[in-house]
Amino acid sequence: MPAAQRRELILDAATGVFGDRGYHGTTTDQIAKAAGISQPYVVRLFGTKEKLFLDVLDRALQTMLVAFRAALADDGSGYPLQKRLGETFVDLVSSKGVHRTLLQAFVSGGDAEIGRFARAGFLDVFRFLRDEAGFTDVEVDEFLAQGMLFSVLLSLELPRTFGTDPDGDALMRAVFGAKCAMVLDVMGPGAS
Repeated sequence: MPAAQRRELILDAATGVFGDRGYHGTTTDQIAKAAGISQPYVVRLFGTKEKLFLDVLDRALQTMLVAFRAALADDGSGYPLQKRLGETFVDLVSSKGVHRTLLQAFVSGGDAEIGRFARAGFLDVFRFLRDEAGFTDVEVDEFLAQGMLFSVLLSLELPRTFGTDPDGDALMRAVFGAKCAMVLDVMGPGAS
């Protein structure tokens, strides 16, 4: 397997493991096992766990911004821009670990390097919303608040409990709306 392809395989595995366990709860050995390669190879390719986490975080942020820009460019849906971008954010649930990795990075804001990188990434999202999407301050506030709510519900694994608590189900339907079925297909009970 070419090195570039192996690097992507490691980043995919690391995104899932970091998303599940957080930065401090993850080891390079766990990532290597998830990727089906040796731990020394992970270290040789990325140097440190912190560097690997920052690469995973950068990739997650870039994945989100690329998806947002595609939604911005495609106005054929007839939906208002804020709704299109919100649905695009929810659709990222199909990219295993992206939402949870972003949230893990945000809660690691006290770590000098991760916090610096996470703040810069969050500000990049803000700049996109303000400068490219043309959102007002109120729209930025609403969009970021809704996005954080999506991320929290996904991190709580609320979709996995669907069908066990009527209030949890009602909350899922209220927050995810038309995208609830897709979220449940990817993360709900019985999803892999």
